[in-house]
Amino acid sequence: MKIISSIEELRDQLRGQLRTAFVPTMGNLHEGHLSLMRLARTHGDPVVASIFVNRLQFGPNEDFDKYPRTFQADVEKLEKEGVYVLFAPTERDLYPEPQEYRVQPPDDLGNILEGEFRPGFFTGVTTVVLKLFSCVQPRVAVFGKKDYQQLMIVRNMARQFALPTEIIAAETWRADDGLALSSRNGYLSSDERAEAPELYKVLNQVADEVRGGHPDVFKLERKAMDALAQRGWQPDYVSIRKRNDLQPPSAGDLAQGEQLVVVAAAKLGKTRLIDNLEV
Repeated sequence: MKIISSIEELRDQLRGQLRTAFVPTMGNLHEGHLSLMRLARTHGDPVVASIFVNRLQFGPNEDFDKYPRTFQADVEKLEKEGVYVLFAPTERDLYPEPQEYRVQPPDDLGNILEGEFRPGFFTGVTTVVLKLFSCVQPRVAVFGKKDYQQLMIVRNMARQFALPTEIIAAETWRADDGLALSSRNGYLSSDERAEAPELYKVLNQVADEVRGGHPDVFKLERKAMDALAQRGWQPDYVSIRKRNDLQPPSAGDLAQGEQLVVVAAAKLGKTRLIDNLEV
């Protein structure tokens, strides 16, 4: 595996490759990330991964400085997966001058749910993803469904900018107890880790009631948030949304069997976890 930090060297290395499959990450790789590499290999060749902790998507009081960085362990995992190139730029490599041009997602998708609780987050995400796409020029790129809203925003961005990159969605990888794998799970204490699967249990309870025809979406959301709060969580949202645009479903949507997703974000101690479940 070649480890490259320079954009020019990366482009030289990939020149003439027409089927590149790309997996962007922020490192601290776990089995969920590695499953993205395997999926990428089924859609293209060679497989290129990136590791870059993107300052633009972190708020002033978030965890940019303490975000887990495990570069050598990540390299060993990617080598075992047969990744061809690891693009690991420094901030100076990727942002040699202040990034004054940025991609702004539309308000009706970028400023709801995660966008409401993390202002500017999706602007940082779309800006770095577009820049990484420009560097790698992949035919396909793989993103996990755990970050459901991010996946939708990136997919819409690629379509509206007519990018020659197909966005592939990968299913969420879970631990045996149901907890969605995340680099931030490492922040959890042992007691918090034992409690963390409750978030997925609550999503399943909401999904079961939706499937059963419960007509009051708001009541289901409030019940789920109360259940988490009673167990010591600090929920930001548990919300039932339409899959196609992440807007709340109307009574007509529910009656017509609109495809839905239940999305949630909540703090357990100092760790903020997100998850979702398609209905």
